[in-house]
Amino acid sequence: MNNEDKVHWPPVDPFGAGLKGRCPRCGEGRLFSGFLTVAPRCGVCRLDYSFADAGDGPAVFVILIIGFVVVGLALWMEVTLNPPLWLHFLLWIPLTIALCLTALRLIKGVLITLQYRNKAAEGRLDRPE
Repeated sequence: MNNEDKVHWPPVDPFGAGLKGRCPRCGEGRLFSGFLTVAPRCGVCRLDYSFADAGDGPAVFVILIIGFVVVGLALWMEVTLNPPLWLHFLLWIPLTIALCLTALRLIKGVLITLQYRNKAAEGRLDRPE
């Protein structure tokens, strides 16, 4: 982010923009061109999204959060109701898939907008000349 960004574009809430899948600079353009595919650039302010690399971060957060919720609910249901195994499969597999896909897009959007806001880049070593 350079001085041009601060002059022409008001600050955008990274969490709001990320959850809505909007551009981290203007808050208007689309961040995604597909379900999880990041667009090449913003259609409104023309920000190049080549900086966007969420890596494995969103997947890790989704696994930890959704896994905790689903396993906790499945264990609670097993202990209190003792349903047949087929009912567990019928409930928890579709719920896990739906929650994971939804959370993955939301978390990926937030991580990319936070990357932009915090000027995150690949680590480099400063070597004396």
